[in-house]
Amino acid sequence: MSPAANSNLFAALRAAFPADLDAIAIETDSGLDYSWRDLDRATAMLANLLQSLEIPAGSRVAAHTEKSVEALMLYLATLRAGLVYLPLNTAYQAAELDYFLGNAEPAVVVCAGKNFPWISQLAFQKGVAHVFTLNDDRTGTLLDRAAHFPDTHEIAPKAAGDLAAILYTSGTTGRSKGAMLSHGNLLSNAQVLKDFWDWREGDVLIHALPIFHVHGLFVASHGALLNGSKMLWLAKFDPKAVVERLPRATVFMGVPTLYVRLLQEAGLTREACAQMRLFISGSAPLLIETFRDWQARTGHTILERYGMSETIMLTSNPCRAADGEPEPRRLGGTVGPALPGVGVRVVDDQGAALPVDEIGNVQVRGPNVFGGYWRMPEKTAEEFTADGWFRTGDVGRFDAQGYLTIVGRSKDLIITGGYNVYPAEIEGWLNDMPGVAESAVVGVPHPDFGEGVIALIVPKAGAVLDADALVARLKAQIAGYKVPKRAFVVTELPRNAMGKVQKNLLRDAHRALFTG
Repeated sequence: MSPAANSNLFAALRAAFPADLDAIAIETDSGLDYSWRDLDRATAMLANLLQSLEIPAGSRVAAHTEKSVEALMLYLATLRAGLVYLPLNTAYQAAELDYFLGNAEPAVVVCAGKNFPWISQLAFQKGVAHVFTLNDDRTGTLLDRAAHFPDTHEIAPKAAGDLAAILYTSGTTGRSKGAMLSHGNLLSNAQVLKDFWDWREGDVLIHALPIFHVHGLFVASHGALLNGSKMLWLAKFDPKAVVERLPRATVFMGVPTLYVRLLQEAGLTREACAQMRLFISGSAPLLIETFRDWQARTGHTILERYGMSETIMLTSNPCRAADGEPEPRRLGGTVGPALPGVGVRVVDDQGAALPVDEIGNVQVRGPNVFGGYWRMPEKTAEEFTADGWFRTGDVGRFDAQGYLTIVGRSKDLIITGGYNVYPAEIEGWLNDMPGVAESAVVGVPHPDFGEGVIALIVPKAGAVLDADALVARLKAQIAGYKVPKRAFVVTELPRNAMGKVQKNLLRDAHRALFTG
């Protein structure tokens, strides 16, 4: 396969590097800068290390690491070597990792040194052949080993349909599903966003998102790399640090929680944002209050968009004036029209298209839509219609201008601080605890996180439960963002005539819990 015919995503990203490889590609908050040449050489060394392991084609490389430039390099090197990247949220605990490692069967696991004792034990029990460490201070056995390999590497040939990454997204039944994304899925979406969001020469991105999910790893990183743009890299979101960097940047991407926290900074002014071109929000609904407060404070209108782990980006409010004459028409509370080349439709339960302003099921198709769930052919078949559209599980409506508004989620998904929480998973943990008869987990409006997770717990006959103690126990078992912010012990849960818990009544009853 010739370089021109190689559909490896890394080949396209590498081709977009600027001519001056010694220019700064990533400026970190630790004072360390990385050039484009550094990215090229380091990914080559890491790719050579991975290929030296002689693992089978299509092997998975699982990463449970803190955010660092080296962690980004590991992702790029995995692509470069033609292997499959498996990012894992650093908040995941042992029970969660046990499932992911068993299901994905990675050949390589990379984790923080502090977690090596328990993660390596889990990994070796699952038959993982290679476990390396990678810390956020440029140390670890991965870098030690890679240092002995050449800094040049021929990019592995891949077809557009070849698997590039697996992203786990929790299932409504509590069983996580691995969304399989190909090189073509990722590259097509990155190219569409490069044009639609009007990436320009000289753009500088403030990268303040985690890199274990779509938003930070694919949308933000791919955007900057495909445009040859410098990134101002923050290991963790810090509102003061973001505000300090605004005068030297042009693009910022965040979840609604980040915008809420930035608005609390006195230094966020129109002057500070004078050089900024674009503020993008996604991963969770943006409150209209935040949308308006940001306009008033900065003079900028946040661009909201809509995507999923299975599809990357699907819709977006316009960026350029040409996309919304006489100026970009960004409507708060909407996620905009479908992106070029992406199909989005709203249908009833029988699959018939619904007219404007009618609420129904959101279905999508396009080159960005994943090929299915890892080792779940039956689940994959369920989620696609006979004519090839993916059932998102979201509920929404189109207006007369073709702008989509997401009004709910048919699968009870809760999005808190940009992270997905599926109630069935949390309910499973609670229901296994001594004295618990059943539970219901719902999301209610939260001024900071978009939605706050709460739990209603029914005790078994004769049992006395302490809601706070149950929450404390959960904290030791699952990722912190999944843990309910409040829990209540109740005598019963509301049910309909068919015996199904009426979660809408629970949400309504507790709607003002965090908002007053």
